[in-house]
Amino acid sequence: MKAFPLLVGAFVALSLFSCEKKQSTSNRAPDALTAERQKALTTDSVVRALKAGNVRFYTFKPHERNDSLRIQQTAGGQYPMAAVLSCLDSRVPPEFVFDQGIGDLFVARIAGNISNEDILGSFEFGCHIMGAKVIMVLGHEDCGAIKSAIDNEQLGNITALLAKIRPAVDSTQTTGERTSKNAKFVHDVMLKNIEFTIRNIRKNSPILNKMEHDKELKIIGGVYDLKTGKITFL
Repeated sequence: MKAFPLLVGAFVALSLFSCEKKQSTSNRAPDALTAERQKALTTDSVVRALKAGNVRFYTFKPHERNDSLRIQQTAGGQYPMAAVLSCLDSRVPPEFVFDQGIGDLFVARIAGNISNEDILGSFEFGCHIMGAKVIMVLGHEDCGAIKSAIDNEQLGNITALLAKIRPAVDSTQTTGERTSKNAKFVHDVMLKNIEFTIRNIRKNSPILNKMEHDKELKIIGGVYDLKTGKITFL
C-alpha cells in the first residue's frame, strides 16, 4: 500500500511536466521565415504580427527563442518581414519591443529616427530587393534628440543632425513655452517628426513610394512609451 502514494505522486509530477512542456511549446517562437512564407505575408498581416509582438513584450509574455537554431536557419539567407527606423535610444531596442528574433527585422537606428539617403538606400534594399512588407518609423516619448532640436543645441556633427529635426519643431503649433521644458510641446514635436520622416521617405524614394502605391509595402509610424513598453501605432 505504501507504493500507492508514490505512484500517485509520480503521476501528478508527470502530468505537471507534460502540461508545462505543452505550454512551453505553445509559446515557442516560430522558425525563421523562409522565402515562401515571406512571400505569403501581406502588409496587414505583418502589422498584426508587430502589434502582437509588442503586446507580448509589455505584458511580459515573450516568445521562447532558440537563438542557436535561428543562427543556423538564417545562415544561408534572410527573409525579414519588416524594416524599422528607430531612435538611437538604448531603451528602445526594436527586436525586443516587437518581440522578434534573428532574421525577422531589418533595423536602422539614428538619433531622432530621421531619414537620409543612406537610410533610404538601406530600406530600398530591405524592401524592394529583400522583400520586407512594412516600414515602421518608431519614435518615443521624452526623446533627447527632439529636446535638443527644440532647444537648438549646437555641438559638432550633432548640429547637422538636429537641423533635420528642426522642420518638425518649426511646424508644431503647440501653445505655451517652446522649449524642452514643455512636455506637451516635446510630445507634439515627436509626433510631427515621425510624420515628416514618413513624408520624406515617400518623397525621396520613388522606389518605396511606388511599392506603397502598388500595395506591396506599408509605411507606418509608432510611438514607444518608455514607462510601459507599449507602442501606439499611428
